[in-house]
Amino acid sequence: MTFAKFSRYLEKLEETSSRLALINILAQLFGEVEAKEIAKVAYLIQGRVGPFYEPIEMGMSEKLVALAIARDCKVEREEVLKEYGQVGDLGKVALRLAALAQGNPHKLSTLTVSEVFGILRQIAQTFGEGTVEKKVGALAELLKKVDPIGAKHLVRIPLGVSRLGVGDPTVLDAFAQAKLGDRKNRKELEEAYNKISDLGLIGETLWEKGLAGVRKLDVTVGRPIRSQLCERLPDAKAILEKFGGEVHAQYKYDGFRTQIHKDGEKVRIFSRNLEETTASLPDIVAGVLKQVKAKIAILDAESLAFNPESDEFLPFQETTKRRRKYNVEEMSRKIPLKAFVFDVMYLEGESLVDLPLRERMGRLKQVVLGDGVLIPQPGEFVTREERLNELFNDALTKGLEGLVVKRPDSKYEAGARNFNWVKLKRHSSGELKDTIDVVILGYIFGRGKRAEFGAGALLVGVYDQEKDEFVTVSKIGTGLTDIEWREIHAQADKIKVEQRPARVNSILEPSVWIKPEIVIEVLADEITRSPVHTAGKAGKEPGYALRFPRLITFREDKEPEDATSVKELVEMYQQQYQNSKVKTQK
Repeated sequence: MTFAKFSRYLEKLEETSSRLALINILAQLFGEVEAKEIAKVAYLIQGRVGPFYEPIEMGMSEKLVALAIARDCKVEREEVLKEYGQVGDLGKVALRLAALAQGNPHKLSTLTVSEVFGILRQIAQTFGEGTVEKKVGALAELLKKVDPIGAKHLVRIPLGVSRLGVGDPTVLDAFAQAKLGDRKNRKELEEAYNKISDLGLIGETLWEKGLAGVRKLDVTVGRPIRSQLCERLPDAKAILEKFGGEVHAQYKYDGFRTQIHKDGEKVRIFSRNLEETTASLPDIVAGVLKQVKAKIAILDAESLAFNPESDEFLPFQETTKRRRKYNVEEMSRKIPLKAFVFDVMYLEGESLVDLPLRERMGRLKQVVLGDGVLIPQPGEFVTREERLNELFNDALTKGLEGLVVKRPDSKYEAGARNFNWVKLKRHSSGELKDTIDVVILGYIFGRGKRAEFGAGALLVGVYDQEKDEFVTVSKIGTGLTDIEWREIHAQADKIKVEQRPARVNSILEPSVWIKPEIVIEVLADEITRSPVHTAGKAGKEPGYALRFPRLITFREDKEPEDATSVKELVEMYQQQYQNSKVKTQK
């Protein structure tokens, strides 16, 4: 497929505000793609040149991309940057300037998707002396070979701002529609994707080997597994009843998810959102090499910062500082980590995800030795409500969030959020004590003092798993410092779009829409019913909303699809108001 034809499909995707239309356009695109190209097309749609977990970054800032555009179009970089400041999209700047420079904007390039992908990957892998000049020069030469619409979409890839509004489930739907005849056949593709986290490999395998080949894809060291997630239940009694009288309990730590892959002396660590974080966690790597007995293993853990002088764990805001990619050695000394290992999914060449949890805990005891940087958490099997409450209260006494309680015979279901794992956290009837993760969908212009920040309120939403869309749940105007308002505005303007994204369902209209990418953690007084919000809204029934929400922290470790789900929100509402009349937000 030529890159020009591919770019026309990207134009269609960008222009639609309907998720079903997105699926249909993608299915048409995939129907024209050969097996040798499908992986490259899938990655480029994600704005990448490889699967997300591969540490391949283009390493080009807005100024460097602007310089490449300037060279291609024979203008000054300042002119490019000035226009970028006005329109907020280097893609549109490249489109206009390329059309002027080329003279014949309707002449299509014959460059193929594979050729463009190969050059972009070479740019990403360029290192050493003269790196900046080599990267800028290569991109400028590539821009000369594509038409203006191709230039528009090409320059967005190094910047990671595709503006397509296409999520992973949408791509899987389109794969299913294009190759299996119906997007309803997505489930098996999704199950494989949750184990290997590589959309390109899913597409390539489906095109070359069919669904039978996809079914054979399995957990592999070096490819992160999508994390299993928790549901919520109100108390120990409800959990024991739900699980049939016996549960497995582990402390719930407020840190960041740390998936550890060990293959001999090589250790790789991945975050909850599949990003490789090995380089920023040298203390965890050292702990793995010292304490993990197995030669090959995949472990699930939660990492927390602690103060070695007081032997106390630090707040989440301190822990997240360890995710930074600079001053790594200094930060590891100032803020050391402990990794609480609570599951094992792969061991010595064997996938353990289909084994019952009880058996996996037995393996965990044998694999992780001692209490060093890594602290094994085999947990406790409990049959009495009193004992579960004792463990819960003990967790609160230690300053922890509560417990994660699991079904003893459950498998490790990659990417799933179900009642095999549930959170038991502090709560009380009629008052919301638990935090909620929401996604910023847009912002409202500020007034008065906030006019200088550019944003005065945020429109936020949660994730509807059934419909693969983001639905509104509140506006947020409190809890942010002046610095955070400016930071939000700066981040949001990099991903702002001209119309409501296709995967956003909203009655309210903010001043500016943005791509649903930024996740924040909020605390609210309660969950209420609201006719103006779309979370859980069905027909004429009101949706659900947060009353008096305020920002707690940014959750850079979470993908937007990892935000609180509509299902969770409704369950939290029901738990709070089981004995109260339905309240409607005015």
